[in-house]
Amino acid sequence: MKLVVVSAGLSSPSSTRLLADRLAASAAGRLRQAGATAEIEVEVEVEVVELRDLALDIAKHLVTGFPPPALGAALGAVADADGLIAVTPVFNASYSGLFKSFFDLVDPDALTGTPVLLAATGGTARHSLVLDHALRPLFAHLRAPTVPTAVYAASEDWGSRGPGADGHADGLAARIDRAAGELAGLMAARPGMGTAGAGRDNGIPDVVPFEQQLARLGG
Repeated sequence: MKLVVVSAGLSSPSSTRLLADRLAASAAGRLRQAGATAEIEVEVEVEVVELRDLALDIAKHLVTGFPPPALGAALGAVADADGLIAVTPVFNASYSGLFKSFFDLVDPDALTGTPVLLAATGGTARHSLVLDHALRPLFAHLRAPTVPTAVYAASEDWGSRGPGADGHADGLAARIDRAAGELAGLMAARPGMGTAGAGRDNGIPDVVPFEQQLARLGG
């Protein structure tokens, strides 16, 4: 099972990458936990696409129409993903130009049916609505189902255990865990990931039905 993480942070290190890594670790852990509960071995491959390193390649592809090798590999990883985590910093009340430019280059059919966890970072909680006003419409256009819980992390969220900047009563760690659990449930339920995928070489033998997966992941 392949989990791809797209991080559009511009600095190194960045809070965007930090949030992306925490979401990926939680989702992978939930998938492995579900497999252990069902007494099966779940192999989870996590691949991170750092857009900062591909900025020049993205510009070249937009101008020439041909992706350099590294960008081609990143686009291929996104197309092959069983689940996607997409994280962007907020600029001018929307996703970053680098983030949008990359997804402009993704094949329109590549993400059809692929579950996506949306996340964003910003300096103030005032921009948290970017998750629903900008990110969800983008992935709806790509026909990718997004998990109910999206995660926004403002500067004050880091290290805080109290109410989050996006208005939720729980803190950032709890929201990360809940969103990761929702993504893991959708990934496990994808066609070919459960009993319908018996015989497919995806690292998961017969996985229990979706309802049971969700019950276990929610526990």
